[in-house]
Amino acid sequence: MSKGKIFQSLSGFYDVISDGKIYRTRARGNFRKKRITPIVGDDVEFESSSQDEGYLLKVFDRKNALVRPPIANIDQAVVVTAATQPEFSNNLLDRQLVALEISKITPIIYFTKLDLLSTEQIQYFNEVKKTYKNIGYTVIMADKDNKSLNELSDLFVNKETVIMGQTGAGKSTLLNKINPELKLVTGEISSALNRGKHTTRKVNFIKINDGLVADTPGFSSYDTFDIKSDDLRNYFPEFKRNANKCKFRGCVHINEPKCEIKRLLEKNEISQNRYKSYLQLYDILKNKKPVYNKKK
Repeated sequence: MSKGKIFQSLSGFYDVISDGKIYRTRARGNFRKKRITPIVGDDVEFESSSQDEGYLLKVFDRKNALVRPPIANIDQAVVVTAATQPEFSNNLLDRQLVALEISKITPIIYFTKLDLLSTEQIQYFNEVKKTYKNIGYTVIMADKDNKSLNELSDLFVNKETVIMGQTGAGKSTLLNKINPELKLVTGEISSALNRGKHTTRKVNFIKINDGLVADTPGFSSYDTFDIKSDDLRNYFPEFKRNANKCKFRGCVHINEPKCEIKRLLEKNEISQNRYKSYLQLYDILKNKKPVYNKKK
């Protein structure tokens, strides 16, 4: 028996990396009975007669996991965000950040396609960068002299990183620039739909700069989260660190008197766009109908 990490998942096979070698495995039949679905990033126990044939015996507890893409035990996520084509959405970025906060995954925001912007638009994105940096997020802006690529690559060392973002934002293009040998397939934007064609078909890790990086299927929208509306405030870091100054302990920063978040908002010390995202997500969660599982 050996221990390793699922490196790639494809058509019922799980490639496990262990001591620098890759072993192809399948899940034991009792996994299905126990409703265990192994995913990329899982730490596992396995046995093998060769590197081409083996079986997973156990999936260890995960420290975190994402549903889209299905990947586990991630240290950080690069949220690749196009400045244009598809058009930038504060709300979509904020949803992605909330999803990562819930999963306890450190976000890194990477803006692409800045070369397509006017000087005025560049100034706008410099302000956007300032907003998210002030919250405490790492924000990197793509540039022509590859400083941004080096800055990003340095963050991969000894980490397990997922590259995520809206379809067409440039995830595979970004990884190809960091490591041209990858030759990942990239897709063109459909101008009619203003969304990209899905080009990544599987979830797998790639070794880059002493770290493991996953290129993942893109998405055109973002699902809501399995949290209560009143808990949403805890996943906006700038709200959480100032909430102790609100008059009421359970303040959700909407209609309560003497709310510190509303005060900071009036002084423009908290982003109006972030607050709009918060209100919209709060309403979605508040109005979400419960799902009753009738299976026994």
